[in-house]
Amino acid sequence: MNKARKPDSAARAAGDVLAYAAAALDHVLEFEHPADAALSRYFREHRALGRRDRAFIAETVYAIVRRLRWLHRLSGPGAPPRRLLLAWLARGAGWAMRQFDGLVSEEERNWIEAVKALELDEGSLAERADLPDWLCERLLATYDEAGLLRLAHSLNRPAPLDLRVNILKSGRDAVLARLRGDGIAAEACPWSPHGIRLVDKPALQRHALFVDGSVEVQDEGSQLLGFLVQPKRGEMVIDFCAGAGGKTLQLGAMMRSGGRLYAFDVSGKRLAKLRPRMARAGLSNVHPMLLAHEGDSRLKRLAGKADRVLVDAPCSGLGTLRRNPDIKWRQTPAAIAEMAVRQQSILGAAAKLVRPGGRLVYATCSLLGEENDNIVDAFLAAHPEFVPQSAGDILARQGIAPETGERLRLFPFQHGTDGFFAAVLARADAPA
Repeated sequence: MNKARKPDSAARAAGDVLAYAAAALDHVLEFEHPADAALSRYFREHRALGRRDRAFIAETVYAIVRRLRWLHRLSGPGAPPRRLLLAWLARGAGWAMRQFDGLVSEEERNWIEAVKALELDEGSLAERADLPDWLCERLLATYDEAGLLRLAHSLNRPAPLDLRVNILKSGRDAVLARLRGDGIAAEACPWSPHGIRLVDKPALQRHALFVDGSVEVQDEGSQLLGFLVQPKRGEMVIDFCAGAGGKTLQLGAMMRSGGRLYAFDVSGKRLAKLRPRMARAGLSNVHPMLLAHEGDSRLKRLAGKADRVLVDAPCSGLGTLRRNPDIKWRQTPAAIAEMAVRQQSILGAAAKLVRPGGRLVYATCSLLGEENDNIVDAFLAAHPEFVPQSAGDILARQGIAPETGERLRLFPFQHGTDGFFAAVLARADAPA
């Protein structure tokens, strides 16, 4: 029987990192908080960890959460976090046995060898997709088995890092040249005229382009929502669910900081993050407004006045599983049912603000019909003054041509973006 080698200082350090990774994973797998928040808290509590160690831990934890059902099958039901970690390194990350030398006990080494040799049966569709059973069943209402697996496998891969160029401050070609000159591999996004995709994930917070507001981090799919809104200088535009303001900043830049751009949200904490971003982006036309709820009485003064209203509705977030894989384990059917009721209420409230001839865009980063088509269809049935417009035609007229129909549907396996849905509706009780 092989004995684990006596660890040297480097091996001991690596072993410590595995212990930290297992502990961090334990926190995340409680699923009481989003994974990014749980990891951020863990890193704040363990400030001695270096940048490379943090990167390894974060990357490994996210990978395990993505493939949790597969790893549970490899490790056995109820496997503790360290076993899940070792199983991932052995089978998912492809570590050779020699890479475990000095890092694991003799018993763990034997277990890892068994895991490496284990051949699993095909398993259920949900197991092959690394999805909870209920979510797999919901998606089967839209996709056949092959399509569902294609979608799931694309969601189980890490997302690239996309940037949006702030057209108030620079152009895409100039930003690409600057990034490449600084040794950062980057390319133009295929769809968004303002998008740049980085090959790796460098730390950008201190880069001059980020500091001076020339670029913002924003998924390419999210950027396309701005082109569906298509705001113009001098208009009144409303971002009804602004959050921290990523899309607000995009709309403001497209308006050349002219007109009035309202950023509504029910979270003061989220809106507080928008103000320094506005300043960095060089925007002077943004007016953040904290709402008590979507029926806030202060909205009455804006009724029927807005040229464009974007409703990027709060949703399950299942289209962002590449970035937030824990969502599939944290969401529930009951929560999605409650979300759909709120989405319908928000869309109805936002519609009251649209002027005759104005445009309303409803969007989510969800993959479920309950949050997407069902919401829009019910709204149109109750609001005959609104008529659908083709998202594909609106984008094509701006030189953007992803394969989409009347309603925008973006998928990572087809478009390289997060999963997004959007419907464009025009208030047609007066000519546009």
